[in-house]
Amino acid sequence: MARPKSAATAVAGQAGKSTREMLLDIAGELLAEVGIERISTNMICRRAGVTPPALYHYFADKYAVLEALGVRLMDRQNEVLIAWLERHGGQGIEAYADHLEELLHETTRVTWAEPGGTWIERALHATPSLTHVRVQSHEYVTDRLTDAFAPLLPELTRQELWLRMRVGVEFGYGVNEMASEASDSERAAIFAEAARIQRVALLDTRPARPAAG
Repeated sequence: MARPKSAATAVAGQAGKSTREMLLDIAGELLAEVGIERISTNMICRRAGVTPPALYHYFADKYAVLEALGVRLMDRQNEVLIAWLERHGGQGIEAYADHLEELLHETTRVTWAEPGGTWIERALHATPSLTHVRVQSHEYVTDRLTDAFAPLLPELTRQELWLRMRVGVEFGYGVNEMASEASDSERAAIFAEAARIQRVALLDTRPARPAAG
């Protein structure tokens, strides 16, 4: 666990940020320190040096805080994807396939730059009331990937491509979580192998086989 911070220390590094963003940053740090079960709005208030009414102006309860943390992280991860799609657009499907490892690295970097990023992802998996945040974000990403790749993979129907992308998105986020628990040397190998697997799946233009009757 990280060493607890005083309210003065926590707020000192938040100059220039809105109260809402400051509260989210502090909540993310606390989530990494104490976990989903122990974190509370009172704990966030003490660390931030604000009164409970000040926090409740923005968030109804701790689950609303966790939801906002999840939405913010997903949005920042999605910005990485959109930038990656734009960066390699117009170069053909091979260009996307050749830069999948880059996307994995960049998504992981933005996750780790987020206060409590890895723990936010865990909260989105472990808390039923937050599932919609993860699912909606992953479906948004799937739609954007399908839009970009559909003209480049005309052999696949949109439905077939969407399903392939949806599975790939879940795979990619699983790799992200796996990498967070690995050493630096293991992490490089994980990203390389994951990118290899995703490349094969992306370039495979065979339609999915019908399920056995």
